[in-house]
Amino acid sequence: MSGLRSRWFLSKEELIKLPGAPSMKRLGENRRVAVIECAERIPCNPCEAACPHGAIKIGEDITNLPILIEGKCTGCGLCIAACPGLAIYLVNGAFSDSEALISIPYEFLPLPRVGDQVEALDREGKKVCMGKIVEVIESKKFDRTPLVSFTVPKNYALDVTCIRVLG
Repeated sequence: MSGLRSRWFLSKEELIKLPGAPSMKRLGENRRVAVIECAERIPCNPCEAACPHGAIKIGEDITNLPILIEGKCTGCGLCIAACPGLAIYLVNGAFSDSEALISIPYEFLPLPRVGDQVEALDREGKKVCMGKIVEVIESKKFDRTPLVSFTVPKNYALDVTCIRVLG
């Protein structure tokens, strides 16, 4: 039984086996890449239509799992707000010598502000480490879903998927 069915969330090991996960090589490059945590074969394909670069492929059978064509992914983030399941985020695994940059859809108020310290959480909602907000984008470009970017220690790049704003 997969982790999603038994625990309602994926382990990191299950994530990296998905066709929507980028390779470790791409994660080590200093540019953003989409991570698609879509593990259920459901009829859904807005991410494919939203990508202007053709980096996400689902095909004629819209119950196929999305495939990331990482060489085409520019990390623009347009797929993030298009995903009704909020199953896509961006990672720049080489943001700095010691930090990764994670960009997530954020649908809570109040929005964090650049410079805020936040708790970086794993898929289960447990605190992994502290993070720092470096960018908040509120824009029609992202279908009114704000995109929040924060840094975490590099070794947590695939563990952290959300944040808790302090205060």
